[in-house]
Amino acid sequence: MAPSIWQLLIILLVVVLLFGTRKLRSLGQDLGGAIKGFKDGMKDADKESAAPAKQIETPEQKPE
Repeated sequence: MAPSIWQLLIILLVVVLLFGTRKLRSLGQDLGGAIKGFKDGMKDADKESAAPAKQIETPEQKPE
């Protein structure tokens, strides 16, 4: 059974009373920054894997 809107509001009120708005705000900012950093890291990894790898020329592969 899913909680009703009143139960969710009471839970939210208790959480705010326990932790305070400043603590919750900083927690939200930290979580948002972590998610943003993760997304940026994933984009960088995709760019690196999509870029063609440079071939190192060995004496056998050198064109004449």
